[in-house]
Amino acid sequence: MASPRGELLQEFYSIGDVCALTELKPHVLRYWESQFKVLSPAKNRSGNRVYSRREVELILLVKHLLYTEKYTIDGARQKLDEHRKGGAIRTAARAALEVEVLESIERELAELQALLDDTPDDRR
Repeated sequence: MASPRGELLQEFYSIGDVCALTELKPHVLRYWESQFKVLSPAKNRSGNRVYSRREVELILLVKHLLYTEKYTIDGARQKLDEHRKGGAIRTAARAALEVEVLESIERELAELQALLDDTPDDRR
């Protein structure tokens, strides 16, 4: 299972990389690009999307707003605008990244616990 923890070390990412980091499908990313003007990755000579680290952080913020905070697309767009106008979009994006990392760690720990719970006593 991919997690955003520690993987935002590159400067640029392919759509495949972003999907692995964010656990989102490519069609979701493309749809969000049409709905959120802050998400506008550049394209390389081949026409493939190239995402900056900042855009990956913003994608995680959008994911947090939609999936965790349960905002609608319009509500998330308004919240992003509020953060941007207040100069706090980067802070909000980093906070969303921290939440995503913690949730990822919790999922991984639960998976490990489930594996341990399924292990017969004589193998421990």
